[in-house]
Amino acid sequence: MNPKLRDVAEHAGVSVRTVSNVVNEFRYVAPATRERVRASIEALGYRPNMAARTLRRGRTGLVALVIPEIDSPYYAELAARTVRVAGARGLTVLIDQTDGDAERETHLLHGRRSQLVDGVLFSPWAVAPAELAARTDTVPLVLLGEHDGTAGVDHVAIDNVTAAREATEHLLARGRRRIAAMGIQPQSRYATTRQRLTGYRAALAGAGLPADPDLEVAVRSLHRADGHEAMLRLLDSPRPPDAVFCFTDELALGALRAAADRGVAVPESLALVGFDDVEDGRFSVPSLTTVAPDKDRIAELALDLLADQSAAPRSITAPHRLVVRETS
Repeated sequence: MNPKLRDVAEHAGVSVRTVSNVVNEFRYVAPATRERVRASIEALGYRPNMAARTLRRGRTGLVALVIPEIDSPYYAELAARTVRVAGARGLTVLIDQTDGDAERETHLLHGRRSQLVDGVLFSPWAVAPAELAARTDTVPLVLLGEHDGTAGVDHVAIDNVTAAREATEHLLARGRRRIAAMGIQPQSRYATTRQRLTGYRAALAGAGLPADPDLEVAVRSLHRADGHEAMLRLLDSPRPPDAVFCFTDELALGALRAAADRGVAVPESLALVGFDDVEDGRFSVPSLTTVAPDKDRIAELALDLLADQSAAPRSITAPHRLVVRETS
């Protein structure tokens, strides 16, 4: 039988109101009294009635994180950081996966489950900008990543155009001139790949090099197998590249394997740069040069926006840096 507040109060020798203040984290309780009440709670095995607390507070203490792929290294690392940052703020994160499916993203966007949480951190791949603008659910929403047409929604992203330009300029500074861009998805509404292509082209233009359609490589998805397949096509072409800027680390790791399969030395004959700074890239052989978004800061900024809904919708840019390793 679950002990009641009055049982804890009798055990600790305090009033029921004092126990309630400790349970609800009211700050004006003497430290010694707070510790005595907590000891009684532990000794009796008291567990608060979470439904009643939610009704009193109007808050659940739960935040939803909706991402396309839980098994993607980037999203897995971002989720882990979000859980840690949220935990330090007394919040619990519920994680859901959409697989980039438009119907599922729309279902979640319009609040089919958001009544269970205090806010939603959402990284959509397929939902249209008009769908974002038409959202009627009142639960706070913060978008993660790069999306077009989101002026009316709080939004945290990095500057992908600048980051891609810096990655390409790094390869140019190493004397590379036939630099491929791997990761174009013309069929996708996902703005990230378009922005990274824009930055890549800007770097080439700055170096006086024309964009070469043969070096702009489309992929079905952004995974290792796609990078492996695309890299084999590039290496088997009449004029293979001397460097590749990959739009994700997963693509770059697949490309690195393809180079090994073909006996192409990296970085001597082929330089590679990825994007995301996932852990696998730090331990690949050779280790992967990459653009590193500040995932901790992305999580902090997104949770800050959820907590502060008083201002007009904001778009905040999180920092990034280029991490140079052995592949370039």
